[in-house]
Amino acid sequence: MIRLKVPVFAGYIVLFFLTLAGGFASGQSSTTANAPKFDLKDGDRVVFLGNSIFENDFQYGYLEMALTTRFSDKGITFRNLGWTGDNVWGEGRSTYTNPPTPYQHLMEDITKAQPTVVFLAYGGVEAQDGKAGIPHFKEGLEKLLDTLDKLGARTILLSTIPVASNDTAQHVAERNADLELYSTAIYQVASLRNKQYIDIYNPILNTSKKSVILENTVHLNELGYYYLATILEKALGLDAAKATTAITYAKEKSTASNGKVIPADDESALVKFTVQNQYLPLPTPKSGGWIVDNARMLRIAGLKKGYYVLMSENKEVAAASAREWESGVEIKQGPQFSQSEEVRNMILKKNEIHFFQYRPMNQTYITGFRKYEQGRHVKGLEDQNILIKFLEGQIILNSEPKEVTYELRKLE
Repeated sequence: MIRLKVPVFAGYIVLFFLTLAGGFASGQSSTTANAPKFDLKDGDRVVFLGNSIFENDFQYGYLEMALTTRFSDKGITFRNLGWTGDNVWGEGRSTYTNPPTPYQHLMEDITKAQPTVVFLAYGGVEAQDGKAGIPHFKEGLEKLLDTLDKLGARTILLSTIPVASNDTAQHVAERNADLELYSTAIYQVASLRNKQYIDIYNPILNTSKKSVILENTVHLNELGYYYLATILEKALGLDAAKATTAITYAKEKSTASNGKVIPADDESALVKFTVQNQYLPLPTPKSGGWIVDNARMLRIAGLKKGYYVLMSENKEVAAASAREWESGVEIKQGPQFSQSEEVRNMILKKNEIHFFQYRPMNQTYITGFRKYEQGRHVKGLEDQNILIKFLEGQIILNSEPKEVTYELRKLE
């Protein structure tokens, strides 16, 4: 069980993810353009702004989890402002209340989030207008980037993602061709403004041919968001090397690489050691967990012929033969995976509270033109900040990997 503590942290970052497929017409095959080394500072706030590609991650939390674990020593906080059906003009955010207009609503959401880094994800909805709609889209994108620049936020633009359906091949091809056009438009704007651009269209397209990661034509499922998180890690230059621990067993004295051998408590343990990895693994998706690559690698040499079981906290983690241990065994469960899942659950709870705070179901009666009836509940929405900040504190304090103790025993 993770201990709950309350830290002190300050500052904000917004990451704006722009989901548009791009770089194709301009001959860009690289993942990013104008890509400096990505880093986050203490107190940054990361905001995900865009259409359904961000809103749907409310269910899974993989994008926030990926950045949280890679910068666990920083007091990073996040806001997910994704809105299904939204475009660069904020038209998906329309309500019965006017003013504010949908665009004013979008501007209010951005300003309240106080971004310092923004991942921007738009273009999928606008692509339905085809080639003729590109000038209007670019105009809105430029205007949006002007606002983010004035707020002092660093912006990272993402491409669109492809569609996949049982519709005719011709219709799917036409739809994806439009998505690529809008991705190219995003790439062009990013290049002119010296912004980082990330192509997620091609990686998602290639992965969708091997695994079921899209549902309802265009929406990513849990496995899809796992892969999207790993795509962003790679594009941002975050180390994705599989953590490997090597143990050389000897009766007199065992040694370890990326680990530490410690005295065993009982004679049944051949070797006891601790491992402190740099960051937590991403949680394993409930579906397709057997094909994801979030394992830690453990190699143990010097064992006599036979089968051996790896234990941690009195639970079996893995079992294999001496030959398999020497070649390397993937560790896909254990304390670090449990810790990772607990941190993600905190992220999901925090995001749920924030979602209903900034998008209350009875918004018209609380903040809209009928607020004279129930406007008193505004204070209740503001009070949710206490819970949000508390959970943010727990996420920050518990996202750094804890040292894990293992014991290797021979199966008789």
